[in-house]
Amino acid sequence: MIQLTENDLEQIAAKGITKEKVKNQIEIFKEGIPFVHLVNAAVVGEGIRKFTTREQNSLIGTFDEKKNGLSLLKFVPASGAASRMFKALFNFLDAYDPKKESLNAYFKRTNDTALKKFSEGLKDFPFYKKVQERIKGKAANSDEELYLFVKEMMSEEGLNYGFYPKGLLPFHDYGSHSATPFEKHLKEAANYAKVDGEANLHFTISEQHIGLFTKEYSAVNERLSKATNTVFNVTYSYQKGSTDTIAVDMENNPFRNSDGSLLFRPGGHGALIENLNEEEADIIFIKNIDNVVVPKVQEELVNSKKMLAGLLLQVQEKAFAYAEKIDNEELTAEMMLEIKEFLENELNVRFVDKYPSFSIGEQIEILKDKINRPIRICGMVKNEGEPGGGPFWIKNAHNHVSLQIIESAQIDMSNPKQVEILKNATHFNPVDLVCGVKNYKGEKYNLLNYVDHKQGFITEKTKEGKALKALELPGLWNGAMAYWNTIFVEVPLATFNPVKTVNDLLKPTHQVS
Repeated sequence: MIQLTENDLEQIAAKGITKEKVKNQIEIFKEGIPFVHLVNAAVVGEGIRKFTTREQNSLIGTFDEKKNGLSLLKFVPASGAASRMFKALFNFLDAYDPKKESLNAYFKRTNDTALKKFSEGLKDFPFYKKVQERIKGKAANSDEELYLFVKEMMSEEGLNYGFYPKGLLPFHDYGSHSATPFEKHLKEAANYAKVDGEANLHFTISEQHIGLFTKEYSAVNERLSKATNTVFNVTYSYQKGSTDTIAVDMENNPFRNSDGSLLFRPGGHGALIENLNEEEADIIFIKNIDNVVVPKVQEELVNSKKMLAGLLLQVQEKAFAYAEKIDNEELTAEMMLEIKEFLENELNVRFVDKYPSFSIGEQIEILKDKINRPIRICGMVKNEGEPGGGPFWIKNAHNHVSLQIIESAQIDMSNPKQVEILKNATHFNPVDLVCGVKNYKGEKYNLLNYVDHKQGFITEKTKEGKALKALELPGLWNGAMAYWNTIFVEVPLATFNPVKTVNDLLKPTHQVS
């Protein structure tokens, strides 16, 4: 039995967390989180839709025609710090002293391929001119110059890029200015999420970065507004302290800091379902902050987004009509069959084998429950290389089959059959969602009712040299949306350009010219 002290209870209450929630989380550590049970990989024709050019154009037309009476929102998870992106540069500063060895000797000694690539592409980085101006004339030779270049980028006394949120780093060089992902998302919104000259964007950020984001908005707003003829309405929110999760030691007792207090850790991007739940819009576009494109890909990206939104409006119109018929009790046996087939064929809903044996009243209740849910249209990109997490049919503990986005960490890699299904995956998840979160009456669903709390992650970490276990909440587009109605659609690979390491900025897809 877990004993919590008065101090513990005060600390828990101050975070806005209930004692029951903490105890439930400790139980999750004790029980462990079961692996998901994969049934099949979702592929084109069986879980993933692929549209012809004519069909795409029709869906784009549907969106362009209907969007004017709707409220649109672009929701961008943007709290990620850039420290991971610059891991190779931090390692270099720790491992290299230009006074003691040459760069060639360093490369031979360490085989640091990431730093070698960085040094060879130096002039193609969007921050090259800015950093170069700051270190001009300070280096005795080219080896020291690279060291000073990296130091100027990373040190607190320099540009301090390692501290910055990823969304505010220079990503694309336009000659007259370097564009940040934040700026690129505003520009994107002007292209597909604008109604009556206004575009609404919401960024989830770390509270410590609010000053930096508002400063960037002030710097780019006027220029972008003029260039795109758009008024940008930008709002921000932070991951709530109440979504932090308790950490435990390896015996599943609450982990305590050196001062005796409980250790809580951020719950991961799944915590953002609470932020999303507070937003009001008819259509919500979701995309990560670091996934932006250069102008040559812009049209393809915009058309892809409009296609997904057009599909949402198309299926939503049918779903709303059926939901209203159910509420008005306008159901014949034929209509019930029609609704069931719509759910199966267009919203990928699966019914239990016993469904035909249920009474008419029970069947109506099931249809009502399954059609009155938020809808997500998820872009899926063809696998290039090794398959990782992505779209799968899974079966839960109650034998219900559904379409889900699954991370490889959720899969039992010691089970050959499950690994085989993973290998059959043809597509992966680029985090490209278009969401409908209201019912046919225009009332917003409470998104917290559609989370599968059994789809979190337990990871092992250390704090002050001591091992601990941490709990991540079900991911925003994984378990946090597990009970939504889900449609997967193939989208062009060109629309997926995340920047995970600094060297990704050297890829042709991030070079403006």
